[in-house]
Amino acid sequence: MAEFELIENLPFNTESVLGAFARIGLVVLASDYTVEHEFRHLLNLIGKDATGIDLYHSRIANSPNITPQTLAAMEPSITETAERLLPGDTLDVLAYGCTSASMVLGPERVNDLLNAAKPESRNTNPVTSAFAAFDALGAKRVAVLTPYRSDVNAIVRDGLEKGGYEVPIFGSFNEEQDPVVANIDADSLKSAINTLVSKTKVDAVFVSCTSIRLMHIVGEIEDEVDLPVTSSNHAMAWHCLRLAGFNKVVSGAGRLFQLGL
Repeated sequence: MAEFELIENLPFNTESVLGAFARIGLVVLASDYTVEHEFRHLLNLIGKDATGIDLYHSRIANSPNITPQTLAAMEPSITETAERLLPGDTLDVLAYGCTSASMVLGPERVNDLLNAAKPESRNTNPVTSAFAAFDALGAKRVAVLTPYRSDVNAIVRDGLEKGGYEVPIFGSFNEEQDPVVANIDADSLKSAINTLVSKTKVDAVFVSCTSIRLMHIVGEIEDEVDLPVTSSNHAMAWHCLRLAGFNKVVSGAGRLFQLGL
């Protein structure tokens, strides 16, 4: 019989590396192509200053066809999905990545559902984040661009106005399918935003929907329209970092990332 020796309980040390500065959890729609991509883009812009900031994602089941009914259907799964993020451990910030569902359910309700999963974390969603961004930018009159169909647009506009903001101009691509929305190109976004801001005076532009890619061109658009521009992912990433205590200016990420809460 071959000789065998088992050595257990070998000594070891630990060091805090992963999430040493902040652990940020994201509840991402199963149909979303964009949130993680945009957060990674931001962390790349931050560079070495992002050391110790780590992201953890959990996907929530949803329909790729965006309607008020499919958005509301996610409510029972939000807490359960968030609980899959580092079970038994803590997060500094926890975010739910759907703007239209946060409008349908109410941002306070969404944050309560997140809190049920991770009571120690600071919670946000694209609506809460957008309101915080508008306040930081001093924006009261906001031009809004969405990909949504008409009934979802009505809910979004109503939610923004109930939040205390004027929406004098509102535009939409009227596209219901997330996979299509994720592929809307930069020229289309620039053209739509230019159309909106040419119609009336506003303080800022908000592009609603976590599926839309804007982070990589936000500075270009701001230069063109001479206004602050933000989006669901852009505002939520900023809000997550600020809630986590990261208050540095981020070059190349637009005017919002020059500001604190």
